[in-house]
Order: sequence, then C-alpha cells, then structure tokens
Amino acid sequence: MTRVIVGEFFKGEKNPKIIGVGESETLGMQHGYVVDPVETTVSVKNAISMAEKSSGVKIKRAFVSVGGISLRGETSSGSAIISKADGEVTSLDINKALQDCEDNLNLNNKKIIQTFHISSRLDGKEVRGRLEGMRGTKLEIKAFFLTYSIQHLEDLIEVIAKAEVETIDVIASPIVLGQIALSERQKIVGVALVNIGQETTSLSVFENGLPILVHTFSIGGADITNDIALGFKIPLNVAARFKQDGVEENFSKKKLDEIIEARLSDIFELIENHLKKIKRNGLLPAGIVFTGGGANVGGLLELSKSVLKLPAGYGSTEIFGNSKTKLRDSAWFTSLGLVVSGRDNDSYSGNSLKNLFKDLKNTVKSSIKQLMP
Repeated sequence: MTRVIVGEFFKGEKNPKIIGVGESETLGMQHGYVVDPVETTVSVKNAISMAEKSSGVKIKRAFVSVGGISLRGETSSGSAIISKADGEVTSLDINKALQDCEDNLNLNNKKIIQTFHISSRLDGKEVRGRLEGMRGTKLEIKAFFLTYSIQHLEDLIEVIAKAEVETIDVIASPIVLGQIALSERQKIVGVALVNIGQETTSLSVFENGLPILVHTFSIGGADITNDIALGFKIPLNVAARFKQDGVEENFSKKKLDEIIEARLSDIFELIENHLKKIKRNGLLPAGIVFTGGGANVGGLLELSKSVLKLPAGYGSTEIFGNSKTKLRDSAWFTSLGLVVSGRDNDSYSGNSLKNLFKDLKNTVKSSIKQLMP
C-alpha cells in the first residue's frame, strides 16, 4: 500500500496531531522499486488526493521513505591525520575521516542516503562522546552507511514529481520505523526490528542508539498467502482471509499452521544467518520487535522465540495515547515516522542528503518541467 500522513506540530507538544491520511493500493512496483512509472504515479496521486481531502491541505512537498531490496546497510572504516599543528581535533578532521570511510566503500550504481558515525579511536584508543577539542595524531572512525540503487531512487523521485509533489528528503524506512516502534532504551541495549511487508522483509539491528545492520529479503506476507492458496487449492483472496482470521469449517487448522510455520521458518533462518554475521544471534537484550502487515499471523511470536532464542513482541506507538485509530496498525508506522522526522530537518545526515539531491536534481527538474504548461 502507498500511504500518506499529514501531521501538524503545536508549540510545546512532543507528538504531532494527525490531520489527514490517505492510502492506495501500490501498483507498478515490485520488491520496493518502480517497474511501471505510470501505474505507480496513479497510486501516489490517489493516496495524496485522499490525504488532501481528509486534511483540507494541498500537499506540495513531502518526506519520502525508501525500502525494498535496493536498501542496504554497509559498515566502513576510515582515518585522517589531525591537521592542526597542536594536534587538536576539529570538525574538519572528523569529516575527512568520514570521507575516507565513504571512499573505502564500493558504491557501484549505489547512492549513500544516510550516514551514521558509529565509533572513534584517537591514536589507537577508543573515544566516546565529543571528539572536538581532544588532541592526538591520527583519528580512526567506523561509520555505517545506508545505500540505495541510484536508478531505483531516481525512478521513485521522478514518480513523486509527476504526482506534483516535491521530495523534501529521502529517509530509509527502517530508520523512521525505529523512531515509532522502538524505545530509546531498546535501541541502546540492542534490538532487532523486523518489518514483514507484502513482498519483502527488512531486518534492522540497533545498538548504542545507532543502526549496525540493515538488510532486506525478497520474501514477505504475499509468499505466505501464496503457500496457503496452493496448499488448500483456494483463491488468493480466501487464502489471505485464512492467514488473517484462521480456516473455515471443512479445512484443517493443523495444515494451515504447518504452511504458515514453514514460510515463517524461512524468514527466521534468514534473520538468524544475518545476526550470526554480526555476532548478535541470541545476544540482543531487547529481543526482536515485529511490525508490518505480514507480521499479523498467528503463532509468529511463539515460533520466533523458539527458533531465534530471543524475546519477541510487536511494535507499538505512544503517539495516540489511549485514543483508538487505525494508525495503531504497524503498517502505518513508517509514514508516522516520516512525520516525526520532518519535525526537525537536522535530525538526520543533512550533508549526505544535500549531496544526494545535488546529484539527482536534474532528474527532478526534468520531471517537474513536464508538469508545467
């Protein structure tokens, strides 16, 4: 689904007031990237139109999230020799070391959309907190980069431009999702966030408040639905209902459970393998938090605890207090996270994003020109 949320912040209020929402079935996309720009543009326009009607606001600019199989998290190290004669570390030295981290990446057909400074060492000793003002000779930095296919990013921004909306900024969906579904405490001690969508499942691991792993798998809720349809020889719409609500009479609940468990086990195996790569399998104190429409299947938490040997639960949000709203469904959390992120333009990697839009501005300008009479 394509989802749009219009939020408004009031002075002194931490959380936004949601004044409009819109959603439309996503057409013309596969595994998170555009395959038919015309169909995708219609989907975006429909969701925007609904949000405009419900909010009474004309949407001209928007924050956009990206996910899908093109999104990757990559760790890189870099260094810089301190430039000042007295050895005092300045922001220039930090930026040089971060640039060295970036230069050491293989960015073939990829673009950095966000950068996170993970750790620092000065003359071989780990430094926590602020670096500026310390003295040394050599600065070493480890950084985490979120990258995205240049082609897929250009296609997405062009579609949004054709829907007559300017992209303010692009933010990785696991990051905005983490702002809504996870507490700061969880992100500090160590937690995995798993979002099961229609066609993809994303795995993000946070530690010390920062992402240390982001990966997307080409498997999602639709695969479970397809398995049920094949297993019971029933139409897809009936299979989707079985997945959500359980089997009807004359169908075996045991067989349904076995079908769902088999596909979930595939997902959990992929998660386990990636946690092993960063040596966090069974070692995340805050466990695993599940979100996304594909996570709403019976037995998911129990199977997760059994297979992954970690605490497991569903993501929730405190934005709405006790009020009842469909936005409590975690399928809306990414859009909610964009609203929260949009409150403060400095809350995410401004420098890399400026470069991003500098490189892509010709695509956007070309698209906007086509809209002009």
